[in-house]
Amino acid sequence: MESRNPPSRLSMRQSSLTLTRIGQWLAIILPLTLTHLRGLAEADMDCLAVLLLVHSVRNRQWSWAKEPWVVATFCWWIWQVLCTLWVSPGHGALGQSLAAIRFPLAAAALGCWVLRDEVWRRRTLWVTCGCGLYIAVQMLLQATIGYNLFGVPRFHDGTLTGPYTHPRAAAPLSRLILPMLMLGCTLIEGWKTRLSRTLGLCGATVLAVTIMVLAGQRMPFALSLFGIGVCALLYRPMRPAALVAAALMPLLVFAASMVSPGSFSHLVVLARQQLTHFSQSPYGEIYTHAVVMAQEHPLLGQGYDAYRHHCADPSTFHGVPWLSMEYPPGGWTDLCVQHPHNHYLQALVNAGIPGLILFILMVACWLKALWPGRQGSAIAIGLFAAVFIQEWPIASASDFLNLPLGGWGFLLLGLGLAFRNGFQVRPQRPIS
Repeated sequence: MESRNPPSRLSMRQSSLTLTRIGQWLAIILPLTLTHLRGLAEADMDCLAVLLLVHSVRNRQWSWAKEPWVVATFCWWIWQVLCTLWVSPGHGALGQSLAAIRFPLAAAALGCWVLRDEVWRRRTLWVTCGCGLYIAVQMLLQATIGYNLFGVPRFHDGTLTGPYTHPRAAAPLSRLILPMLMLGCTLIEGWKTRLSRTLGLCGATVLAVTIMVLAGQRMPFALSLFGIGVCALLYRPMRPAALVAAALMPLLVFAASMVSPGSFSHLVVLARQQLTHFSQSPYGEIYTHAVVMAQEHPLLGQGYDAYRHHCADPSTFHGVPWLSMEYPPGGWTDLCVQHPHNHYLQALVNAGIPGLILFILMVACWLKALWPGRQGSAIAIGLFAAVFIQEWPIASASDFLNLPLGGWGFLLLGLGLAFRNGFQVRPQRPIS
C-alpha cells in the first residue's frame, strides 16, 4: 500500500498540471477567437467553465466559490433560473438560463485559476492587447486608404468597420483600448527622463482618443472617454495626458469631419438629434417598452430572454408619460428586437425588481473585487476601467451574455481578477 500511494499522488498532480496547462492555452486562444471566430470563442469559454469545475472536484479546491463576487453572481443566476422556471420555461428559455452561469465560471477560471501564473497572465494580456491593436490598425487603414486588409470598404454611411463588414468594431475597441493604453503607460514609465515620459503619455492618450473619434460610434466613443477619465483619476501620471487629450478634442473632431465625414456625422449630428429627441428615438422607445413590460411583471419578470419572447404582448402596447408621450408611428411590434439594449433593463424584464437588485449587487461585487486601490498597477487600473464601462448603466449595450462583446467583457473581468493586488502566486515583475 505504501509503495502505491506516491505514484498515485504523482499521477493526480500530473493530471492537475495537464488540466491547468489546457486552461492556460484556452486563455491564450480566447481573445483570438473573440476577434474573428465567435463559435469557437463560445466553445472556448464553455471548456474553461467545465475545466474549472473538474479541477475543483479533483483537487477539492473550492476557495474561489467563496469569494463575494462569485456568491453574488450565483445569487443573480439562481433567481433568474427560478423566475424562468416559474413564469416562462418555454422557447428554450429554461435551458438558456441554466447555461448562463458558464460565462461567469469562465471568468472565474481565468482569474482564480489558470492565470495565477505570471507568465501566462502576461501572455494573455499581450494577446488581448494585440487583438485590440489589430482592430485599431484595420480602422486606421480604412480611414487612410478606404479599405481594410481584407479589401472591405467603409460602411455605406461612411463609418469605419475595422476588420469586419459592419460597424461593430468600435464597441470592443472601446473596452480593449483601456488596458492597451495602460500597458503603454507601464512601458513609458520606464523611460529615462520625466519630459520623455510626459510626452509619451500624452502621445499615447491622444492617439487612443483619435482612434475612437475615427471609429465614429457614439456610445463606444463616450464610454472610452469615460474610461480614460477613470484611468486618469486612479493613475496620477496620466492626468496631464488626459487633460491634453481633452483640450485637443474639438480639433480631433474637426479633423474627423474632413478625414471621415461619416464618423463626424455619427458622433455629432446624429448624437445631437438623438439626445434632443431621445424619447422618440428607437433607443428611447425600446427603453419605454421595456419599462412597460417590467411594470406588468414587477416581481418575477418574464423569464430569460423575456424581451425577445414577450415584447409583442398587446397589453404592453402603451407608453409611459415620464419616458415617452407619443405612440411609436410603426407600433410597438416594430421594436421587438432581441434584447432591450441595456443590461439593467434586461435584468429587470427577465427577473423583475429582485433580479435587477441582484444584478446591481453582482456588478458592484465585481468592481469591488477588481478595485486596484492606491497601490494598483496601471494594468489593473485599465482592466478595472474596462469592466466599469462595460457595465455602466446609462448606455446602450448588446445582450449581457451575447458574444463577442459579452465575451470580451468576461475575458477582461477574468484578466482583472488575475491582476488584482496580492492575488498572484508569484511576485509580479514589470511587464517587458
